[in-house]
Amino acid sequence: MSQLTHFDSSGQAHMVDVGDKAATKRIAVAQGSIRMQPETLKLIQQGNAKKGDVLGVARIAAIQASKKTSDLIPLCHPISLTKVGVTFDIDEKTTSVICTATTETIGQTGVEMEALTAVSLGLLTIYDMCKAADLGMVIGEIKLLRKHGGKSGDWMVKK
Repeated sequence: MSQLTHFDSSGQAHMVDVGDKAATKRIAVAQGSIRMQPETLKLIQQGNAKKGDVLGVARIAAIQASKKTSDLIPLCHPISLTKVGVTFDIDEKTTSVICTATTETIGQTGVEMEALTAVSLGLLTIYDMCKAADLGMVIGEIKLLRKHGGKSGDWMVKK
């Protein structure tokens, strides 16, 4: 395992200096899910949730969250995102909604945290909008699927 970059030689937390890195195209894709009761999933699919269009609102929340990542994670660099895409897929077998976020930039540091933050807040928004019907929903499996660009190159989760 490589050395953790957010600590200096004295063990003190610091923001990593990316000033000498080349600006390159960087892409990250993250995913997570929220499992719920079948009746709750039907409310989402039919658009009958009390608070309205659950997935539409969750998509906007996820995009907003990606843009606020550096405000939420202390040592994360502010990044000028060039694109954010958020999709939701229904898995009726597991009565889940799967959120996938893709973030892109041309810059000196990666966008993995922005993709992970987007997924997290998208799923939390679904929870918030549906909690009146189902307090037992479970958010899980939030993970980075792949990344492109930067010094470390391309990476993909092993299946």
